[in-house]
Amino acid sequence: MHIELVIAKLITVGLGLLITYQAYKGYRTYGSEPMLYVAIGFLFISIGSVIEGVLFDVVGLSIFLAGTIQTAIVAVGMLVILYSLYGQIPQQTKGEDGL
Repeated sequence: MHIELVIAKLITVGLGLLITYQAYKGYRTYGSEPMLYVAIGFLFISIGSVIEGVLFDVVGLSIFLAGTIQTAIVAVGMLVILYSLYGQIPQQTKGEDGL
């Protein structure tokens, strides 16, 4: 195992978890539901960024299966973030827009 790769992966996970925390804080502070989905999405992406190596080196799965699982986890994270951007938009009720 290359120490440089481990350090790079740890930095990547750390940044992803920091983004997750900040997005969750935004959700708690402002009640913004899309920020909750951003937090969940980045959590999946952060886990996905290291899971391949863990599954391959520690669990002993083939590189193909470990890579497939990693790709699926990252894709789910991206889908959740995409939902936060394009998901349900609150409908304005009559009179809310001041007209």
